[in-house]
Amino acid sequence: MGRRWRIFLICEDKDLAAVIQEKISKLGDYEVTLGSNLALVCAEFKQQAYDLVVIKHPVGEMAPAFLITEIKNIDLDAVIIVLLDSGDEAEVSSLVEAGGYDFLVSPVNTDKLKFMIDKGIKLHQLLATNREVSARLKQSNLSLEKQNMLLVKRIEDATVNLSRLYEDLRSTYLRTIRVLAQAIDARDHYTHSHSENVARYAVEIANYMKLPAKEVETMRQACELHDLGKIGIADNVLLKTCGLTEDEWEEVRKHPVIGAQILEPLTFLGGVVDLVRQHHEHYDGSGYPEGRKGSDILLGARIIHIADAYEAMRSARSYRKKPFFKEEAILEIKRNSGTQFDPKLVDVFLKVVNDF
Repeated sequence: MGRRWRIFLICEDKDLAAVIQEKISKLGDYEVTLGSNLALVCAEFKQQAYDLVVIKHPVGEMAPAFLITEIKNIDLDAVIIVLLDSGDEAEVSSLVEAGGYDFLVSPVNTDKLKFMIDKGIKLHQLLATNREVSARLKQSNLSLEKQNMLLVKRIEDATVNLSRLYEDLRSTYLRTIRVLAQAIDARDHYTHSHSENVARYAVEIANYMKLPAKEVETMRQACELHDLGKIGIADNVLLKTCGLTEDEWEEVRKHPVIGAQILEPLTFLGGVVDLVRQHHEHYDGSGYPEGRKGSDILLGARIIHIADAYEAMRSARSYRKKPFFKEEAILEIKRNSGTQFDPKLVDVFLKVVNDF
């Protein structure tokens, strides 16, 4: 039997709290704990870990955004759902800005509440996993630094082992970079396995074109690492659930260059670096970061761009909870043939898309 999911319910009205507690308990294997004031909530969160928080607004004189902020100060990964009496746009905006995950307006639909609770718990699990991966990565980097010191000494003592040591270092660096890239995908539960899927689609296209095996492998590695530069983008931008401002878009557009700069010191990834830098260039020259056009964009980057766009449309996103149907995504690729995408590669994509 699996463990029970722990939910913290914050509601000032004890009678209403009991009703909500019973309703949630009937939806699944949930253990619901009640809290009614800020002091109790903070004390409880410092002692216990919870998979989800549900706030029934209003909570006394306290603004829900303030309460969310206080909870986030204790548990940065807390996933919080707010039950509102009305969907006031300004209030909803303040909840999102404070770090609220989602909200429901009375009367609460039971099926929607169940769906939101399950999604919120999964998100909390992914956030916790991401934090663990980041911690392991930090430890891996410390170990790598120590290993590098040992490698330098070995090279000085026995140059005959240079080739073997170089390969060890290369493998360690590549594993570390891949863990980092996986951590980037894990930051947002909607993009989990994104890079892996992009690699699979791109390789299908490349194999249909009978590209050389070495070129296909370089492109596959670039797909795994293409979003590495998102490590330089703030979570409040990367995970934003509504439209980005122009300044935020400008920050997002930097990620191909940031990724390339991270990879440039790894000389054995020379071919990968340019593909990572160019994977958001558009065929008509309207892309970024350099505004390259047509054949001035590397073939591998043009292939990755199609695979990346298709995978993004076929997956849910923080800003778009419902993924495109396959036919919708294909139609969008067709519609942008000759502008965003290389028309010859679109023709190949249409021949292999049913194999994805």
